[in-house]
Amino acid sequence: MPSTLYSQTGPTPSAGELPIARRSSRAAYLTAASVVGLALFASGTPSPLYGVYSSLWGFSAATLTVVYATYALGAVATLLVAGRVSDDVGRRPVLLFALGGIGISTVLYIVARSVIWLIAARGLQGVATGLALTTASAALLDLHPRRDPVSTGLTNGIASAGGIGLGILVSSFLVQCLPAPRVLPYAFQGALLLAVTLATLRLPESVSRRSPVVRLQLTPQRPTVPAPTRRAFMLAGLAVASSWTINGLFLSLGPDLAASLLHSGSVLASGAVVASLSGAAAVAMLLFGRADPWLSASRGSLVLAAGMGLMIAAAASGSGALFIVATLVAGPGFGATFLGGLRSLSAAIPTAHRAGVMSAFYLTAYGALSLPAIGAGLLVSPLGLRPTFEYFGGAVALLALVVAAQAHLARPARSRQPA
Repeated sequence: MPSTLYSQTGPTPSAGELPIARRSSRAAYLTAASVVGLALFASGTPSPLYGVYSSLWGFSAATLTVVYATYALGAVATLLVAGRVSDDVGRRPVLLFALGGIGISTVLYIVARSVIWLIAARGLQGVATGLALTTASAALLDLHPRRDPVSTGLTNGIASAGGIGLGILVSSFLVQCLPAPRVLPYAFQGALLLAVTLATLRLPESVSRRSPVVRLQLTPQRPTVPAPTRRAFMLAGLAVASSWTINGLFLSLGPDLAASLLHSGSVLASGAVVASLSGAAAVAMLLFGRADPWLSASRGSLVLAAGMGLMIAAAASGSGALFIVATLVAGPGFGATFLGGLRSLSAAIPTAHRAGVMSAFYLTAYGALSLPAIGAGLLVSPLGLRPTFEYFGGAVALLALVVAAQAHLARPARSRQPA
């Protein structure tokens, strides 16, 4: 769900770009949103298959988390090196290049014969997804008739959370109910990819002022946070750390934990529980996305902490019903916390420091997504699945309470006055 960040803090469009937005149709805007959704749909597709791969090739839970984290590392590398490349060469060619990378990774998944193939496919998918999300986010802001960062941010957030939830759910259904589980989910994904690629070919180019000689510079961008932005960055960083940590744990350990608590070998049942976290987050963004950022982050964090407390109780007691309830509570908290922290940061970034601040934010986000998942994978074997989830869940709950306190302190002065 990173794409939301770029869309709210992208470069201000020049006068030469404004007519393009006015000429852009709703179809073009939806095409850019569909790229975001597809990229996250593809990232969720392998999740229900990790158990199949582990049984087939006999690798450990630690290896599985490394496979998963390779995606985040690939995305980080892309964001640091090529996050703004579409400003130089245009949105459409970069989107097509990124979709091509997702297509190649899809083929690698289908022909995979060992865990090395999975690592290669996941890494390439991370690189392509990072490029697709940043470019599609910029295109959304270009193509919005009013250049409204709130509307484009909501579009990105809902497309991201909805995409990854649908990716897990559809893949779980195909794995459970149809033959060829290692082929059909990716074949379905490939059909969606073809449709989005054809629509992207017709996407109007929104970068109208480009040099006749394109100078492509792929150099690492050192993340920087100027002093006036550091307080807002602290809140946003804590918010994304708490929300993305639980998302990463769900994607890596969630299917096995759900299967254990539900006492079911059904891939579809486990996938539906895991997908409900992202689905509930998307609904919360849709319903509460225009609330005051501090209020969204504060109340969302309290809900997230409550949801995590219920998950810990579910894991300790072995209750599958309580785990489902906890997921449906934590999901809205995850969505509201993430979006509230993001919007508070976007309002505080000076124009000249957008790239540096967002690079630092992306590093925080993907660090929260990958590092806890790797740590949890390493502890699963010595501690067990449920205790590992309890420890990490407790850390997320405490972090969410810190975010709630920080958000309350960061509320505007008008909100401090008694009614």
